[in-house]
Amino acid sequence: MSAITNHAEALQQAIRESEEFQALQAAYQQVMDDPSSKQMFDNFRSVQIELQQKQMQGIEITEEEIEQAKKVVELVQQHEGISNLMTQEQNVNNLINELSQIITKPLEELYQM
Repeated sequence: MSAITNHAEALQQAIRESEEFQALQAAYQQVMDDPSSKQMFDNFRSVQIELQQKQMQGIEITEEEIEQAKKVVELVQQHEGISNLMTQEQNVNNLINELSQIITKPLEELYQM
């Protein structure tokens, strides 16, 4: 394994141990432990994945599908546990974006010459 790969493995472990990821795991487990929350979350994810797949395939998303997605989002945002899960997921995404900026800095500096 190269030194960079070793560092990446260490970074992966650091992410797992981070407060952000620990909070995400706890929020996820809380939603999964409640059957009605889990069903609502699974429905939300299904709608989200379906729309993303259509977008990636270049299939037009209908107005009806957009309205349905909005209703599902509004519903999950009102659910305290799922709303917390989404907040914690955003926190982990922010951390990963920050790490990505650090990792790609050499390329950015190279091309700014």
